Amino acid sequence: MTLKEAYLYCCDYLKNADIDEADFKAMCVACSVAGVKNSSYLINKNREFDFSGIERLLERLKSREPLQYVLGKWDFLDGEFYVGKGVLIPRPETEELVQLAVSYIKNLGECIVYDLCAGSGCIGVSVARACPSAKIFLVEKSSDACYYLKKNAQGISNAEIICDDINNTDGLPKADVIISNPPYIKTDELFSLEQEVLQEPIMALDGGTDGFDFYRIINDKWACMLEKDGALFLEIGEAQGEEIKSVLSNFTDVRVIKDLYNNDRIVTARKNR
Repeated sequence: MTLKEAYLYCCDYLKNADIDEADFKAMCVACSVAGVKNSSYLINKNREFDFSGIERLLERLKSREPLQYVLGKWDFLDGEFYVGKGVLIPRPETEELVQLAVSYIKNLGECIVYDLCAGSGCIGVSVARACPSAKIFLVEKSSDACYYLKKNAQGISNAEIICDDINNTDGLPKADVIISNPPYIKTDELFSLEQEVLQEPIMALDGGTDGFDFYRIINDKWACMLEKDGALFLEIGEAQGEEIKSVLSNFTDVRVIKDLYNNDRIVTARKNR
């Protein structure tokens, strides 16, 4: 079977199963099984490949399993990250958070950075790769997520994994920068999420009754973990821009930055002196 034939077969299968973005997902599955990048489809479309096993992947998509889990990895900035059941899927809006943090950290030279609620490590590992003079501590509670975190951080000498609750700061050094994309969805809004999203770990989505539980932990327990003039970079939900300012009472110069879609998405702040 050629790559083009496999792609068209996947398109028909997914459209008949009423899967959204069927064309895109078909391209991803066909190219993944063929072992080529999506961007190389045109130059490879008439090549023959072994597509055994493609039915199993299509069945997983039909059951509403996230595409990223089915493929087993996903692109984030300049890297590729292993993902699967039990870990939050890296998203494009988080790339903007990392890019902003990296531009700041590069100017610091040698420094200590924390990635809290690290998940797959897409934030902390990306920072570690871009800022080799920085020491990155990636803190994650979930053992399932830590499995992928360890795989993604393998070989990154300036990244250290801490499989622990962010409530525990015992024995950790003070940092110059803290970055986090914590759970921020309100508990009573979880039921309204898409079926694919609900297959991601609830503990990585549920931010408590008002969505701010983890931001309070960061404010209460981690402000004191920053050095003088230490910086905070957070991802937030698009409706949290105003209230986050009062939640971060132990920080100053709290600023809300919009993403490419003009939604409130990133918060930067400084430690109160």
